[in-house]
Amino acid sequence: MATTPCIGLIVPPAHGEVPQDGADLYGSRYRFIARGLGIGGVSPEGFAPVIDTVLDRARELRAAGAEVISLMGTSISFYRGPEFTESLRAAMQEATGVPCTTMSHAIVAALRRLGIRRVAVATSYIDELNDKLVAYLAHAGFTVTAIEGMSITGVKEVGEVSTKALVDLSKKVHAQDTSADGVFISCGGLLTLDAIRQLEGDLGLPVTASSPAGFWDVVRLGGWDPLSDGFGRLFGGST
Repeated sequence: MATTPCIGLIVPPAHGEVPQDGADLYGSRYRFIARGLGIGGVSPEGFAPVIDTVLDRARELRAAGAEVISLMGTSISFYRGPEFTESLRAAMQEATGVPCTTMSHAIVAALRRLGIRRVAVATSYIDELNDKLVAYLAHAGFTVTAIEGMSITGVKEVGEVSTKALVDLSKKVHAQDTSADGVFISCGGLLTLDAIRQLEGDLGLPVTASSPAGFWDVVRLGGWDPLSDGFGRLFGGST
């Protein structure tokens, strides 16, 4: 009998719980396990004490049976620039011997899969992280038409942002330059599945976000089926 694939997630909060999106998207199709970094806040200052523990968490996940591993934090994986992001993934793979990815790799892959080149971006971030995200996306070949963040640094507060607030901010950044061919909502702690569905319906454009893209990416990395009906264009098309 085939065993359920085991997928490892390194998550920013200390509690080390699997984000709700995993169960919402895939039910019991995959077994997700997680380890937490315990960031002090969504900022470079909050990341600094824990970024060097990523490899330790990756090794723990591998020892627990993870067949693939993702660092499920967007800003913590892009804030030092694209060269660091690439070196971090390589170090994770070397430390564990299994395929590894990061949420920053995931968002690039998701935007490309959706055919988005000019992207309107809504985030939970402070301006410093927004600037770093624009640079990261530009390096990957995307044009950010507009970006605005909520200036939230508290880990708990990110998870409390409402769907309405996400939809309103996303529509605001899209309206600033309607030449955008898609919308991206950045921050892995935001709950975005309902917002994605609403925005795709209202705008008629592809929309993705950090956490859904992260799950899609790591499942695909393992060679498994990342699709899931009812969760937007990224999860409904061919892989």
